Amino acid sequence: MTQRNGIRGTSDRYLHSEASEVFKEANDMEKVQEANGCESEEKQSGGEARDSGPVAGAVTAPDGGWGWVVLIATIMVLALTLAFPSCVGIYYTDLQNEFHASNSETSWVPSIMTSVLHAGGLGFCFSFQPAVTILGHYFVRRRAFANAMSSTGTALGLCTLPFLGNYLHTEFGWRGSFLVLGAVLLNCCVCGAVMRPLQPSRRRGQPLMNHGPPPPDEDNDRKEKGPVRTIWSCLLATLSKHMAFDQFCNNPRYCVYAIGITWMMLGFVVPLIYLVPYATAHGMEQSRAAFLLSILGIVNIVVRPPFGIIFNMPWFKGRHIYVFAFALLVNGLSNSICSIGPGFPVLLAYVVIYGLSMSVVGSLMFTVLMDIVEMSRFPSALGLLAIMESITLLIGPPLAGVLVDRTGQYYHVFFACSAVVASSALFLMASFSLLARKERKALQQGQPSTPADPSIEVAPGCQYRSVPTEGDRDKASANGAEYITSV
Repeated sequence: MTQRNGIRGTSDRYLHSEASEVFKEANDMEKVQEANGCESEEKQSGGEARDSGPVAGAVTAPDGGWGWVVLIATIMVLALTLAFPSCVGIYYTDLQNEFHASNSETSWVPSIMTSVLHAGGLGFCFSFQPAVTILGHYFVRRRAFANAMSSTGTALGLCTLPFLGNYLHTEFGWRGSFLVLGAVLLNCCVCGAVMRPLQPSRRRGQPLMNHGPPPPDEDNDRKEKGPVRTIWSCLLATLSKHMAFDQFCNNPRYCVYAIGITWMMLGFVVPLIYLVPYATAHGMEQSRAAFLLSILGIVNIVVRPPFGIIFNMPWFKGRHIYVFAFALLVNGLSNSICSIGPGFPVLLAYVVIYGLSMSVVGSLMFTVLMDIVEMSRFPSALGLLAIMESITLLIGPPLAGVLVDRTGQYYHVFFACSAVVASSALFLMASFSLLARKERKALQQGQPSTPADPSIEVAPGCQYRSVPTEGDRDKASANGAEYITSV
């Protein structure tokens, strides 16, 4: 009996010790798995992994490769869309004589065209805005250079379309010219065909099926909320996803930038519309006046690529907005040159100075927007900005036409545009300087303030993470926060 109990006690102690060892091994394995999970998260977020690829499900910006094809397509799209409304000035006098309209009435033609181009529509809008957005997803490290190169498309259009429009106007008149130019604009469909979406990367061994918890039952939620609240919540969710109202209210940089650009557009494109009528009204030949627009395009083509390389240097990081505002100030003040006289040398000097400043403005306009909002919100931020600026683009040329009808002189338009554009530049300079000073003061006092760059967002796993590019997948990230510049 004792021996049996002893044997039973010995076996119980053996089983108890064996079970303890099993539980201990399981606990150790669980700790190892947790450690491996944390280590893999650190490798993914810090870029310390040598043989691991990009984060599963993340879209890697190629910064080259097929991105160069997308860049060429974007250049062609901008050449055909943004430059076309500026060339309507060649047909301005013909439209005015054909329909017996005043300057304010005729100016609605380029005004509505430019406004719809930015606000929405089935033509230019579906070509222009997606091209700019898609290009931002293909380039991260070389984004400033890519934006500068794409902006040369506008210069290319300004250089070639006036010659083409003047030739078509001589041969076919304004009606036949519009038919031929419409056929030329159909090449935007070809450019859109090469813009392929980027595919998210998937880590080797990642399961194809989702073994997580099932999604919540949406039908029950809809029944509990009711039809009215369901429709309202869906509407708010859609607006929050596709529009940037939250960015406009919570991101002071985006708010200031949107207001400044909206005010700038009231007088930014008007000089290009009235340059040819101003020159021809003082006896200049139509072909020579159209040549001024071509010179403006040539200046932009020559200058924008070097500016793109320069602005991509590390020294300009965080200073893009100030360079942009200074160039905008020069652009606004250059409109006053036209008041000296309508001679060809004076207007030639005007288009050269205007073209140089316009090159900087065009190179940095989308770069600054990508700096102040995260790339995942860039399409919605660009959409809201385009809707806001379309309002001033719509009323700018008609107001200029009213000014010409009342005064009988074109140079008053250039004076008004000079004041509007220069004031918007001063507003941007002062506002961003005050925001930067406020943040430095808050950091010195140790108080939380508005982030220096709203593109920073917290990634899961206790540290910041930037989207990897093919050029720096193997680079280890430094300690601290990094900017998220793409999705």
